[in-house]
Amino acid sequence: MTTPNPPVRKLAFLASERPEAQEALERLSERYGQSETDEAEVVVALGGDGFMLEVLHGQIDSRRPIYGMNRGSVGFLMNEYAEEDLLERINAAERATIHPLKMVATDAYGKVHRAMAINEVSLLRQTRQTAKLRISIDGKVRLSELSCDGALVATPAGSTAYNLSAHGPIIPLDAKVLALTPISAFRPRRWRGALLAHTAKVSFDILEAEKRPVSAVADNLEVRDVVEVHISEDRQVSMRMLFDAGRSLEERVLAEQFSV
Repeated sequence: MTTPNPPVRKLAFLASERPEAQEALERLSERYGQSETDEAEVVVALGGDGFMLEVLHGQIDSRRPIYGMNRGSVGFLMNEYAEEDLLERINAAERATIHPLKMVATDAYGKVHRAMAINEVSLLRQTRQTAKLRISIDGKVRLSELSCDGALVATPAGSTAYNLSAHGPIIPLDAKVLALTPISAFRPRRWRGALLAHTAKVSFDILEAEKRPVSAVADNLEVRDVVEVHISEDRQVSMRMLFDAGRSLEERVLAEQFSV
């Protein structure tokens, strides 16, 4: 028999710099109290999806649950904002566990950069010159040359973000796959990307890197002038997001596939 979790009482509120988020921070912390982040049972993020990613990155090591409320523009990863019954909503919330991508990128000067991405790792051309990428999966070359504006690897949680805008597939959270999606592919023009097992190790080699420089972006962290990039899912890192009952992240991802 599963022992129910004790009710959440200690909240830490974090807010973006938007005026409406700062106003919400003041009202909610006065109403529910403001705990130190390292003592809180749940962190409440007030802002938009970009701020939610920022908070998730900040809590990777603590693995503390994050409950977001939309005080931004998009808010796909956020719950609706309401000041009443917040503790009750959080205690009844549904949990989504997500795993980030691990990026290891080497730049033209030999420096190795490591970063985590919750949504996606994207490679983007830096100049007017088309990027040329060689793509390998688990050490085997699968595409010897892709001429494009770039390419990205997205998690299921990130599949509705930049990946969707690049015409990549929406992935259910429990599908255990990653999306490999080209960005404005020029040649081969008809290649639309691939769905990969979540255990896949994706490698990009930048062809003609001096003439056609490319940057690698893990969520919001950019590394310029990369020559090779390796991406894999880090299953040892788990992050928990909380969503109002009936409005789980799984439900939102499913509903997005039927939006017109």
